[in-house]
Amino acid sequence: MKKPRRATAAKAKKGRKTSGSRTKTAPKQAAAPRRAPATRAAKGTSREASKDTGKATIRGLRTKLTQALQRVAELEAAADTDFLLDIPNRRGFERELQRAVAYMKRYRASGALVVLDVDRLKPINDSFGHGAGDEVLKAIAATLTRQIRASDVVGRLGGDEFALLLWNLSETDAKAKAVIFEQAIDDLSFTFRGQHVTAGASAGVALLGAQSDAVRALEEADAAMYVRKAHRRHEPRIRLVSN
Repeated sequence: MKKPRRATAAKAKKGRKTSGSRTKTAPKQAAAPRRAPATRAAKGTSREASKDTGKATIRGLRTKLTQALQRVAELEAAADTDFLLDIPNRRGFERELQRAVAYMKRYRASGALVVLDVDRLKPINDSFGHGAGDEVLKAIAATLTRQIRASDVVGRLGGDEFALLLWNLSETDAKAKAVIFEQAIDDLSFTFRGQHVTAGASAGVALLGAQSDAVRALEEADAAMYVRKAHRRHEPRIRLVSN
């Protein structure tokens, strides 16, 4: 027996509705624009620029470091130098003496230390002013520098006291050299306010060798200098003002 056509038609209609609802989709959204990939040339240029910047930064830091080290060296040199005479001050001379003694101990070398005191700097300062005393000190420093070798050292321990580090001298030679220093300073003559002035100097010697101690050597030379100064007070040729 055949089924009624009405039921079949209704069923077909329902099927068409279901199929339509399944195929219906939401509208597509517009895709975001994509960035164009960087070319190899652009990437290479960027890397080169970065390298150049890094190199420039390194060069700048190296320059600053060099300048800073140079400045430190200048400050250290200034701290070891007498500002008036441009020779080592006590700090600088004692450093050179320590190095010399260390060298002598290692290599069995020898030398001599001379401490020299200007005999009448204070009377010159009192009579003619400190400018006159400074002129005397400058002349003495120049005279001592001319009397020593390039390997030797002359320094100012302070006030009117000088010291000389002399290499490879026997005791006899060192004492003879001290006399030469005294004579060279005795021969200096100055004119202040129309008066001819001489200063003079007294020198003491201490020998240096493998067994030396820098501090003790300074004390020995200083003590010998005071003995010499006491002796020179009785020498009639030493005078402050000549006629």
